Amino acid sequence: MKITIQAQALRDAVNKVLSVVDKKNSRPILTNCLVKCVGQKLELIATDLEVSSKIILNAKVENEGSFCINSKNIADILRELPNEELVMNVDGNNMLNLTCKNINYSLLITSADEFPQLGFQNQNSEFRLKTKQIAHIINKTSHAISTDETRLYLNGIYLQLTDGKLRSVAIDGHRLALLDTNEFIGENKFLVDGVIVPRKGISELKKIADSYPDDEVSISLDDSFMFVNAKNEYFLSIRLIAREYPKYQTVIPSKTTNRFHIDRNAILNAVKRIRILSNEKTNGVKLNIRPGELVISTNHPALGQATEVLPIAYEGKATEIGFNAKYLIEGLSVLNETDVTFEFNNELLPVVMKADDLPEFLGIIMPLKL
Repeated sequence: MKITIQAQALRDAVNKVLSVVDKKNSRPILTNCLVKCVGQKLELIATDLEVSSKIILNAKVENEGSFCINSKNIADILRELPNEELVMNVDGNNMLNLTCKNINYSLLITSADEFPQLGFQNQNSEFRLKTKQIAHIINKTSHAISTDETRLYLNGIYLQLTDGKLRSVAIDGHRLALLDTNEFIGENKFLVDGVIVPRKGISELKKIADSYPDDEVSISLDDSFMFVNAKNEYFLSIRLIAREYPKYQTVIPSKTTNRFHIDRNAILNAVKRIRILSNEKTNGVKLNIRPGELVISTNHPALGQATEVLPIAYEGKATEIGFNAKYLIEGLSVLNETDVTFEFNNELLPVVMKADDLPEFLGIIMPLKL
């Protein structure tokens, strides 16, 4: 088997699938990527059995075949090669001979028979999404994905078809991010009940969205997996989290009695400044909300205290609410540079964040007792 391809094209493809490779070495074969040559196409496939990735490249192929090669090893080699024509020859001794200009490597390879069989499509449940929509969903909600491995059902983004809109929700017990995608076209029985896409799958979806910024992708689902196809070149298979998602609607206040408006950049930058003197464990800051002004403050017993006053549009009663500054900063950072609205009932109940120019988004932060 002989393959001729540009080193840069192969390097880019290997780098894309490398993040899928099993880092825990639970099965030695999963530290490899599968290289398949069919016609004049080269396929690169990597998996950890939870998320799988496949990229198809154009190449000059003599004699079809397949083999497995250590993913990190080939990535390290390709990183150092010049952007020239690369020739790969497989000999009869389970060796891959790699030549680029006057550079030569002989690499051990493994039989493709040991690599798991993977599927990348369920044609019965396909729908399409613009990559801009995927990027928008991830950018607005992924900050609220939980990192608590004991609550697996919160370790991803929940997708559900609601009133003809694709709703995306992330929640970690301290905050919630919700986004409705209105331009969703198509029906899908799996989305009616909702699916949870895990954090690692979200990261790979973001990679596809970034690689094809002005395109559409085909997405299909079955009981266990989400399959993504970008232009028949870049494929993903993502094992869904097989858990029931919590009733997130119960966290959203049915009505709020108080609200104030403020410039997003003003409060974001102020919280960043005040946070410097906050307690390292709680990141706690206080928002003292009064008619016409917002006082942001913190007090560190060993370092000192900090206060900043900002003008706001507010006419309700004075209220003091504590927050984790990290959650405030992350929640505000996903909003556009415009006015934001904070809605609340009192210092103990969930606080709602909305952006004036992003009506399809809803953010919630739980107050912190200080």
